[in-house]
Amino acid sequence: MSMIRDLRAAVRPALRRADAPRPYPGNGRPESGSAVVDCAVYRDGRRVSAHCGPAEAMRRVRAEGGFAWIGLHEPTEPEFAGIAREFGLHPLAVEDAVHAHQRPKLERYDETVFTVFKTVHYVEHAQLTATSEVVQTGEVMCFLGEDFIITVRHGGQGSLRALRLRLEDDPELLAKGPSAVLHSIADQVVDGYLAVADAVQDDIDEVEIDVFSPTGKGGSRGGDAGRIYQLKREVLEFKRAVTPLMRPMRLLSERPMRLVDPAIQKYFRDVADHLARVHEQVVSFDDLLNSILQANLAQASVAQNEDMRKITSWAAICAVPTMIAGVYGMNFDEMPELHWTYGYPLVMVVTVAICVTIHRGFKRNGWL
Repeated sequence: MSMIRDLRAAVRPALRRADAPRPYPGNGRPESGSAVVDCAVYRDGRRVSAHCGPAEAMRRVRAEGGFAWIGLHEPTEPEFAGIAREFGLHPLAVEDAVHAHQRPKLERYDETVFTVFKTVHYVEHAQLTATSEVVQTGEVMCFLGEDFIITVRHGGQGSLRALRLRLEDDPELLAKGPSAVLHSIADQVVDGYLAVADAVQDDIDEVEIDVFSPTGKGGSRGGDAGRIYQLKREVLEFKRAVTPLMRPMRLLSERPMRLVDPAIQKYFRDVADHLARVHEQVVSFDDLLNSILQANLAQASVAQNEDMRKITSWAAICAVPTMIAGVYGMNFDEMPELHWTYGYPLVMVVTVAICVTIHRGFKRNGWL
């Protein structure tokens, strides 16, 4: 398991660098600000324009056909205002896209469909601790229209650059229009969920082994409840990304939509199936961590009971010489064997014999 984790840690930084957002490559700044990552026109599944501004891309689409794909990264209100006016986007959807921190959803506004996806990234760590960050979340919002798709990304993860390149290498799929792009984004997001679920499963297995091993991490019996609770919180964050997306995926895969090509809708069914599988995994993670936490607490309670039994046993043993010493510490003239030559050795032998007998009794009963 540690070898797999080390290999994953070595490979993923290179993948993140390859998939990092690239600056707008046109001459000078685009008309809507530096938030535009890429903007292009596609016709018959092929890119037919050099990098251009959103207004120019839409002008070409209306004059020559095809569709425009505009990608933005964390736009501000002024940067997004021009695009919103050009494409007639609803103010409520624009507000959600700019301010982010939305739950996954699908909303219809006149001639556009607005969708929100939560991206999830697994944070590599050498060792799971009570403060380890396991998952990071971001957001991808999509405005789907008849002849355009606008993607707005928030967070450092979930870059769409590699996805755009893959689609440009598949003209047959890209020829289906903006809905093909929407499907590919949904597919990439859900595939990311699958990868994160596998990595989180490794962490849960590690915690489970630690809890049920004879001695927990660092020699503490029962493992560390703080690590379990932290992992449960991260799984809950993962669950917030997966569960709300179930309904939008059902709508995209089951209900006919004017803006979604019927041929593409079949592909959404596959995405919905993968999402259902991830949802089952996340729910099982939550239940399993509850069981592990309860087992950890039960083990801690058992360990405390064992300690209390040991303390009680030794206290009972120590009570015998204390009692005898207390009796003979009373200043009476007439006491048994007080003036006998062998009185002191006899009392000591009797004391030791009683203590050994009590010790053997506790040992036989498993208290010591």
